[in-house]
Amino acid sequence: MTNNAMSNNLPRENKKKILLVINCLQGGGAERVVLTLGQGFYELGYEVHVLRFKSRVEYDLNPNLNYHLINFKKYKLIPKLERRDKFVSGVVDRYVSKKIGQPDIILSNLDRADSILSHSKMLNIIYVIHTTLSLSYKFKNLDDEQKKLAFSDIYSKNSCVCVSEGVQKDFIEIFGDITPTATIHNPIDRDCILELANAFVPEHQNYIIHVGSFKEAKRHDMLLRAYAKTDQSLPLLLLGKGKLKNDIEQLVVELNLEDKVVFLGFLENPFPYIKHAKFKILTSDWEGFALVIAESLVLGTPVISTDCQSGPSELLPQKNLMPMRDIDAIAAKLSLAMKDPEQFHSEFSEALLPVTIAKKYIEFASNVKNTDKRS
Repeated sequence: MTNNAMSNNLPRENKKKILLVINCLQGGGAERVVLTLGQGFYELGYEVHVLRFKSRVEYDLNPNLNYHLINFKKYKLIPKLERRDKFVSGVVDRYVSKKIGQPDIILSNLDRADSILSHSKMLNIIYVIHTTLSLSYKFKNLDDEQKKLAFSDIYSKNSCVCVSEGVQKDFIEIFGDITPTATIHNPIDRDCILELANAFVPEHQNYIIHVGSFKEAKRHDMLLRAYAKTDQSLPLLLLGKGKLKNDIEQLVVELNLEDKVVFLGFLENPFPYIKHAKFKILTSDWEGFALVIAESLVLGTPVISTDCQSGPSELLPQKNLMPMRDIDAIAAKLSLAMKDPEQFHSEFSEALLPVTIAKKYIEFASNVKNTDKRS
């Protein structure tokens, strides 16, 4: 992480405090965002605290941040999740009051933290919505009104920041105007990514890279079926882990791609592989922000992506986008990129740097507070 200690010479009691809450710090995009955003606030002179509910960590912890763990295993005997979350929210409130004090801003990340903090008595809570909720939770497909009402009850309690315009649009379409919302893109620590990308040189050369968990949203099946229709002149490297990995490995065999597809597993530092790739591909049906696209742009790696509901079209020009679930169109774009990857090069936007993004959160929190005072 980059370091700027100039604004951190204030005595601790004079510093503003921010608390970022998340279930754990395992290898996901939201977890990495929490650490990156925390660094942005640190550079602005904030005392930054990260609170989690599970001990699991798969990232190097930024030494500029303060870490807290409240383990809720002992509360599993409380039978109903909603009742349990209401109880443990009191535990969280007491812990924060004693160990941190009232933060100037509290950012809640992902549904477990959101559910717990919906019962909190603390002030200045903002939910960060990291995904397209209607697709992640299938509100539209299952017409699950009870589930939708439960989420609506949670998110009506505090204001919400959505990580892309598509996520915000989806949120309002599902729930209506239940709370103040804004779009603030995820932060990208350019300096850190550039440094990590030089950690090693991959043994593979002249390849395509896909980075993402083996889960439904990422549509590895579409990627492989499209790749099978190309001349496969570049091997395809898949970086990630997840519950659908066995299914995807079986599909590779069915498509006779064993000599062309490489499974790299999960790597805490994927950036050398992204840096040295001819291009990056994303074939998702839905994203929140598509963090890996922005990270690839930092490294100058060309990207092609499906034009899914949230994220890619806010980061890439139209020529880099493909229709979702269209195997022939994806295969055609893959073939073009294999012949001339640089035609899909796109510039990284400095508007995504951590300090700039942290300032947007501060502005939104201030606006919400001022609105509350007037109402």
